[in-house]
Amino acid sequence: MIIDSHVHFWKYNKQRDTWITDEMKILQQDYLPEHLSLTLKRTGVDACVAIHADQSELETHFLVELAKTHPVIKGVVGWVDFRDERIEKRLHYFSQYPIIKGWRHIAQSEPNDFLLGKDFQRGIKALQAYNYTFDILIYHYQLKAAIELVSKFPDQKFVLDHCGKPDIKNKNINDWKANIKELAKHPNVYCKVSGLFTEADWKDWRAADFYPYLEVIFSSFGVNRLLFGSDWPVVLLSGMYVQWKSLLEKFTDKLDEESRENIFGKNAIAFYAL
Repeated sequence: MIIDSHVHFWKYNKQRDTWITDEMKILQQDYLPEHLSLTLKRTGVDACVAIHADQSELETHFLVELAKTHPVIKGVVGWVDFRDERIEKRLHYFSQYPIIKGWRHIAQSEPNDFLLGKDFQRGIKALQAYNYTFDILIYHYQLKAAIELVSKFPDQKFVLDHCGKPDIKNKNINDWKANIKELAKHPNVYCKVSGLFTEADWKDWRAADFYPYLEVIFSSFGVNRLLFGSDWPVVLLSGMYVQWKSLLEKFTDKLDEESRENIFGKNAIAFYAL
């Protein structure tokens, strides 16, 4: 099975979705499973994991409801306020929905030390009772905090979204590379091979621009902790779904079949318990 570990769905709302600026006009519309299904079919992708785009419990419910009517969604990563003193009660409430596999916070928009806050870490600690995963969404300059976070919770399953968003556009790699290698030393951390198109120059990139970053990710995490993801529809800002998947297929074509199966599906199934 080929699993896309990172897609978003939304009904566009200008007041709510303020992160979608006018330079992202292509995203200023509805993106729902029926808009993705043909693309998945054409590219041979069997199923997906839906990740929240808005930070609200309403969004979590929205994704749960979508999954009920669209069997292509095999898992949901929702949002709940990790800093809420009632976090354990909220997780208990949401545990009635087995489609919810994990949680995420848009930490890329927070101060660099956000992941190290006591309130936030109390929320992370509460995940383990439910075997929930946590998606780490940060920029490359926030990786040090992520390293410290994962070291404090060795039994918690984490996945780094979008390879930690390296600065591909300006070809900065050294600091990111050192931090990725450090992060990958923690066996409880996985990494999504996703989101790199939008870290490059949206209108002027070549496949070769991504190869140095992919080499770091593959050598650091190995083939058993990497998850293919598209970041659809955000990927459309810089390219097409099929372009990203084809680039990854070409990059991995020298790997054996089992390794490719792991990256394109089995690792996601294992990580999210799909």
